[in-house]
Amino acid sequence: MLAAVLTACSDNKQKDAVAMLTKANTQFEQGQYDRALITIDSLRKVYPSAIETRKQALRLQQDIELKRSQEELALVDSALEAVRHDYEYQKQKVEKDKRELRATPEELTMLTKTRVRRDSLQTRFDVLCAKIRYIHKKQKEL
Repeated sequence: MLAAVLTACSDNKQKDAVAMLTKANTQFEQGQYDRALITIDSLRKVYPSAIETRKQALRLQQDIELKRSQEELALVDSALEAVRHDYEYQKQKVEKDKRELRATPEELTMLTKTRVRRDSLQTRFDVLCAKIRYIHKKQKEL
């Protein structure tokens, strides 16, 4: 009888864990990435013995991180292209003004700030690309 009660409790816990995973999937599909990650974190804490469900949750977590990174990469890429264009324009203007001995400290400062912004965005772009490659690698391992 005790075994039957424990099995029933175990089945209920498994169903509850699956329900949480389903909720996290729905949140992911609706673009609620932070909520989905919180739900996955709760699932992992509340149902430590639901191994298969936790494995599925790990896959979902990787999918969420991949999607977030891809979306952020698209934004960073757009901003980077705009800043690169702006930097090249400013650089040509400053070089022309230097040749004509008309370059102002403000122009030089603006060029430096634009270069720093470009470099910062390039670094963020590179980090996101590396993160996406890493997630893909981990997904292949599962």
